[in-house]
Amino acid sequence: MDHPGTFVLIVAAAVLAPLLAYGISRWLPVPLVIFEILLGILIGPDVLGWAHTGQVIDVLSELGLAMLIFLAGYEIQFDQVKGDTLKRSVWAWLIALALGLGIGILLAHGGGFDKGVYVGTALTSTALGAILPVLRDAGDLQSRFGSVMMAMGSVGEFGPIIAMALLLSGRAPGRSAALLAAFAVLTAAAVFWALRPKPPWFSNVIAKTLHSSAQFAVRLVVLLLVGMLGLAQVLGLDILLGAFAAGLVTRLVLQGAAPESSETVLSKVEAMGFGFLVPLFFVVTGIEFDLEALLGGGRVLLLLPVFLLLFLLVRGLPMWLLAPRDLGRRDRSALVLFGSTALPLVVAITTLGVEAGQVEPGEAAALVGAGMLSVLVFPLAGLRLRAGSRSGRGAGGEGGAGGSARAGRAERVRGSESW
Repeated sequence: MDHPGTFVLIVAAAVLAPLLAYGISRWLPVPLVIFEILLGILIGPDVLGWAHTGQVIDVLSELGLAMLIFLAGYEIQFDQVKGDTLKRSVWAWLIALALGLGIGILLAHGGGFDKGVYVGTALTSTALGAILPVLRDAGDLQSRFGSVMMAMGSVGEFGPIIAMALLLSGRAPGRSAALLAAFAVLTAAAVFWALRPKPPWFSNVIAKTLHSSAQFAVRLVVLLLVGMLGLAQVLGLDILLGAFAAGLVTRLVLQGAAPESSETVLSKVEAMGFGFLVPLFFVVTGIEFDLEALLGGGRVLLLLPVFLLLFLLVRGLPMWLLAPRDLGRRDRSALVLFGSTALPLVVAITTLGVEAGQVEPGEAAALVGAGMLSVLVFPLAGLRLRAGSRSGRGAGGEGGAGGSARAGRAERVRGSESW
């Protein structure tokens, strides 16, 4: 390790971040990831100059990125993501991708197609992991709005990863599609295995070792993650795709083989991820954040508000246009704000872009800064719109009898659509 004191500082920042988030939550609910990145910036070379990255820390940071995407894949609930809403979500994201690629290439400033893909795909992402706790706390997660947001957000997490695997491989499109299809077939085989009934001894071993040093289920989860990462690497695909697929498969394995233990196993995996690896990744992101370039003025500083507006335009506008018809104007606006909230995948994509030499550190800082602002501003504004929408329905809706009629149609749609 080049700078042994850096590791201690990173862990200390990871411990301090939730204390700061808890302390300020009585006035403003600030996501934990904001404090992790800010503390990384504080101890990094552009402010205090105490922390510097090295080879070991970079490897741990990459593991943190893989764990972050793995948990993102795990949290997608397929029983809530299907039907007409899923089709609308896919089309909304595809339109966002077309817009994002076009704008990304224009903003590439001579960087070419690859740089435009990094920027464009980052603009199409949705921070589902940051949105779900907000909706859960507001009692909206099981509502019609929550189901639509789950579908839109799931596609907003899965789509950018697929797009990067197809567009940034450096191979001919046909070969990239063939390798991606091969990965999909192997993943489908893993899903088929996950869905098959397991012998009784399998769930018994999980239950008996759940609180022992053996920890069979946790070790199996790690094996699935490492195996899918290795498969993606062998096929020349991005590790994000392997990590995401591992999350999908793991959810099916645990809920199928040991449903009574799945929540406990997940809590252990989350403890390993959110307790160590994921915060390490975000703190390192802060350490490598090019604050000097961002505050130096000029084009980089101008890009920050531009990117913030582009999140709403690229990701939000297609969602507004293709949202299910039973959502009112306020709910559509709230959907745009929640769906345009983007940070974790923005950090992941820009990190890969900087490592590949395609995205300049200053541009990455502007994108990450815009993502941080989106996490701070958009969900709070979305909650206000949702609160107004609920109170409006309670008072007769938008326009009295018209609102009641729309509410009746919404209830019929909720009863008729399969989720």
